Amino acid sequence: MIRAFKYQLFPTKEQETLLNKHFGCSRFVWNWGLGEKMKAYQVDKTNLTRYQLQAKLPIMKKTEEFSWLKEVNSLAIQSKLEDLDKAYVAFYRKKSDFPKFKSKKNKQSFRVPQNTKVKFDESKIIIPKFLEGIKFDNHRKFIGEVSSSYVTKTPTGKYHISILVEDNKIIPTKPQVNEKSTIGIDLGISNFATISNGTKVVNPRFLKIKLDRLRRESNKLSRNKKDSKNRDKQRIKLAKLHEQITNSRKDFQHKLSYQLTHDKQVDTIVMETLSIKQMSKNHSLARHIQDCAWYQFQTLLKYKCDWYGKNFVQIGKYEPSSKLCSCGIINHELTLKDRNWTCKVCGVTHDRDILASNNIKQIGLVQPESKPVESDFSCSLKQETADSLGQR
Repeated sequence: MIRAFKYQLFPTKEQETLLNKHFGCSRFVWNWGLGEKMKAYQVDKTNLTRYQLQAKLPIMKKTEEFSWLKEVNSLAIQSKLEDLDKAYVAFYRKKSDFPKFKSKKNKQSFRVPQNTKVKFDESKIIIPKFLEGIKFDNHRKFIGEVSSSYVTKTPTGKYHISILVEDNKIIPTKPQVNEKSTIGIDLGISNFATISNGTKVVNPRFLKIKLDRLRRESNKLSRNKKDSKNRDKQRIKLAKLHEQITNSRKDFQHKLSYQLTHDKQVDTIVMETLSIKQMSKNHSLARHIQDCAWYQFQTLLKYKCDWYGKNFVQIGKYEPSSKLCSCGIINHELTLKDRNWTCKVCGVTHDRDILASNNIKQIGLVQPESKPVESDFSCSLKQETADSLGQR
């Protein structure tokens, strides 16, 4: 089984300079490759492959104008063209938007396809061009064969590395789906998750808690002079605040997903497919929906179900989970503000969220063969793409 381990790096000043060169060269190659592909398509409707673009790199390095590309690991910048090719494929398959040009102000990254070594006894990680090793936060060890790594720099100036490791462990066999060991989960805003056993998990609302402070810091940033040192300091201060919110949200979701996948009484988890993009068009709820990060939570839950031998089942997005009464009648008059409603046929009063979680469970049990969903994380690991990662 392939797993990802993420560590924080503590480079020296010289190593930091060389890392920034890797980020800059990788960003340049991505932007150059994207520009070349766009030009080729505009001129004669041809689509340049990554192999055609990679063949031009050695020629560019021999010129005086682009000789600085020799200073960094050649495989790192070649892998950026591979990532660009995958981004185009995802766009043509309508899985993502059209690739965009990268900016040095956003998150920076480069991939190391091979030759990554970890020395736990010295707390150093060795990658090409850094043979003396970079110090890292040695907070946990792994046993296995390293396949590739992914170095990133956050907007706050922190360096991290995600290492893909083949630990030779066998993925647990998943049990048969049965009703007694199955739970349904309904995601919401007031309560982050409502479980079919009656448990409600309150939404922490990490963004809402710090929204006033975010506005103050954003207003300060807007008043700073462009390209000034004070503006750069304020930008980092604002980025740290966003980073705190993101880390708090991830920590909460990791703990909740771990708790659900380690419940010995649960073998199957059923959730509904959410059309988050469409739901976010409601401007009154868009910020609250984005603060919940439901898609991220489902991703964590999917791959942890694979790791710990649990079934993960998703039902369709158009199932009437909260409108379907236990007697089989659908209440088409139900609105978002109605948190409790009484059925006009059987007279039973329902808690909307608990009813939805129970309906999700029942629909998941009766759908064809209750086929479990394979996580996107597992699929990406099979292809050895390193981004998912970073998360536990």
